Amino acid sequence: MHSHSRRRFLNSALATSVLAGLGAMAGPGRVFAAPAPGAMLTRPIPSSGELLPVIGAGTSGSYDVDIGSPEYAQLQEVVKIFFEGGARVIDTAPNYGRSDTVVGSLLEDGGWRDKAFIATKIAADSRQAAEAQWAESLRRLRTDKVELLQVHNLRDWQRQLPYARELKAQGKTKYVGVTHYVDAGLPELERILRSEPLDFIQIHYSVNSTRAADTVLPLAQDKGVAVLINRVFDDGKLFAKVKDVPLPAWAGEVGVTSWAQMFLKFAISHPAVTAVIPATGKPERQRDQLKAGSGPLLSAAQQQELVRQFSA
Repeated sequence: MHSHSRRRFLNSALATSVLAGLGAMAGPGRVFAAPAPGAMLTRPIPSSGELLPVIGAGTSGSYDVDIGSPEYAQLQEVVKIFFEGGARVIDTAPNYGRSDTVVGSLLEDGGWRDKAFIATKIAADSRQAAEAQWAESLRRLRTDKVELLQVHNLRDWQRQLPYARELKAQGKTKYVGVTHYVDAGLPELERILRSEPLDFIQIHYSVNSTRAADTVLPLAQDKGVAVLINRVFDDGKLFAKVKDVPLPAWAGEVGVTSWAQMFLKFAISHPAVTAVIPATGKPERQRDQLKAGSGPLLSAAQQQELVRQFSA
């Protein structure tokens, strides 16, 4: 059996057995096991079957603080809430100021490294620069390997993706991928998905920016590529739009009690999405965001209603 069709067969066999044994939540063409009540939903990484919790964390801005500062003390509380709430994925990059140094320090402080799924990036324009940057990333993150290494914003990807694959072959990273964050990157991301084997892509997707769903998200699903979602709050702009706006009448039916949860739940309700990675440095916001990872997903009609509301 061809490896792709074999994987599809195994996936469908697994899904059938899961469905037989448990209540299930079905996206179009996909079956997810229902977690225990209140537990965070997980999704499989298609290339391995490893399960990831659907709510992760980004670090851009929020983690760029001085170690030992009051903001750092808040982040110690944030990561404690994060891991104790069942989350794992922390996405960072060498060009997010001090963020990766802070992540390394926080994980060491709390003894969280074994629980963390570290996703970092290569943002370089030559092999030499990438090698130096990678060595520095490991030093800052205080680790000898990461779970996911991504080519940042498709930068020099023809050179950097093969380098990331070399590191994967050496056991330095478990998975490789590419990222982008604006609509201008979607056509090239689509071409790469069609031509390159990848474990992950990372892209933006939100109630007011849904173009990733036109081609890239269905293609990732079809190719068996995991998807991380960034900019789910449109860099905070969405909160300004809902300042005095009540939640939809049906919010309670899907267990949603804040707009942050609604925006996150919108993203994870797309069946191609593996996890969403909002950044926060505030403990109460971290607590709130994690709640989006449990309870029912949004129906197609509910998703469409939100898109209409925010496209105005």
